[in-house]
Amino acid sequence: MEPKATRLRREGPRGEQEDRPSGEGSTEKDRGLDLVQWTRHMEVVKTQLLEHAQGQLTELLDRAMWEAVRSYPPQGGPLPSTPPDSLSKGREPSPGKRKIFIIRKSLLDELMEVQHFRTIYHMFIAGLCVFIISTLAIDLIDEGRLMLEFDLLIFSFGQLPLALMTWVPMFLSTLLVPYQVLRLGARPRAGGAWVLRAGLGCVLLVAHTVGLCALPVLVALKYQLPPASRCILVFEQVRLLMKSYSFLREALPGTLCARVGEGMQAPSFSSYLYFLFCPTLIYRKTYPRTPNVRWNYVAKNFAQALGCVLYACFILSRLCVPVFANMSREPFSTRALVLSIMHATLPGIFMLLLIFFAFLHCWLNAFAEMLRFGDRMFYRDWWNSTSFSNYYRTWNVVVHDWLYSYVYQDGLWLLGGRARGAAMLAVFLVSAVVHEYIFCFVLGFFYPVMLILFLVIGGLMNFMMHDRHTGPAWNVLMWTMLFLGQGIQVSLYCQEWYARRHCPLPQTTFWGLVTPRSWSCHT
Repeated sequence: MEPKATRLRREGPRGEQEDRPSGEGSTEKDRGLDLVQWTRHMEVVKTQLLEHAQGQLTELLDRAMWEAVRSYPPQGGPLPSTPPDSLSKGREPSPGKRKIFIIRKSLLDELMEVQHFRTIYHMFIAGLCVFIISTLAIDLIDEGRLMLEFDLLIFSFGQLPLALMTWVPMFLSTLLVPYQVLRLGARPRAGGAWVLRAGLGCVLLVAHTVGLCALPVLVALKYQLPPASRCILVFEQVRLLMKSYSFLREALPGTLCARVGEGMQAPSFSSYLYFLFCPTLIYRKTYPRTPNVRWNYVAKNFAQALGCVLYACFILSRLCVPVFANMSREPFSTRALVLSIMHATLPGIFMLLLIFFAFLHCWLNAFAEMLRFGDRMFYRDWWNSTSFSNYYRTWNVVVHDWLYSYVYQDGLWLLGGRARGAAMLAVFLVSAVVHEYIFCFVLGFFYPVMLILFLVIGGLMNFMMHDRHTGPAWNVLMWTMLFLGQGIQVSLYCQEWYARRHCPLPQTTFWGLVTPRSWSCHT
């Protein structure tokens, strides 16, 4: 036995060798220090075990989901042979991989099952109630009676029957022309008859595209449709054009690749009709379907969408109209511009959240439920984004899938897969131009705020705030940029809207139409 005075080599909880006195030299302080070090060591081990278990569980679920997808009947083409590592991580799949549809719920539906998230939803409902109560109180004080007016709502949806009547020929053209063109291409390619049919198909497509582009614009300009009615027309115009392209892009190559003298069976008309109404822009012959329709869920989502419209009207009438209605009558100053942008950040971010919830969640889920459409991933957790590149991918998955499939992937195919930067720039350019066109159509004037914010600033942010940036600080920065961007849009567009009413042009000229009126209107 060694003497007590000797010192023993003892291994600490982290594996390091420590000199500690034996026997009577081991004091209560040493034992307390050992306990603290051992506790820290166990915390590190626990964290490592949890991370390892989470990684193993994620990989296991990804492989199980992929096996389920592979066992599903192919939908118009071969499935990728290896599981995509982006299935659950929100990253881009590699070029050449097709959109995979599986049965899954929307993310907010899953989150609403947690009481804490339902409370946040209840807070927004309470905010709407406060807006209604404040409106009634102001009317009672000013008018001496309770009077809940909906002037802004009635104005915005004015001439709605005319907009719906204009939609009918737009839909009929999309329903008949692309499918007929596909049937012409599916017939046997024997002799010169096929060339004539191909020429006829091209003429029909050109007529369909021109009519779909021109009719809503002509109706909106001739009858001076208000913003909400214009919004319905332009959204349907863009949606039908994108669906027409997707249908022909997915179905036509197989038809043209058929051997000469043989025909290929075109997709059924019922599958195309279903595609025109289901909430996706990517055509497949079949989609995963849910077993039944929950009509109470449909009614709930339509009611929530209507509530969001009322909420938006209250925000505009209470937070925007009083500020911007008379702003063009005052002399321009940098201070007034900055203050107006700061004032518009709150209503701007509210409008962004309402548009997201009303359309991307409520409206699309209502149609998905009515059609038993199984894949409800219309968005991902964009609110957790720490980079603008991830935000652009997760904010609107429906449109992103179309841009990725037919602009980015096809661009890489045309360029030989060597120009990813050019393909990404093409995606930004197409998206920015379409967004600016929608704003121009709805508001009735050209003011390229969205184009500059989306293409220039958004493009720079996409490359500067990339996926390698993680952590809470980057999420805070992204939300700060969103607040400022929404404030700039709401402020500048509201100022231009009222400036064009306070200062009409004495003579209509091209430069007068494209030059911002708010820069010079100070009556």
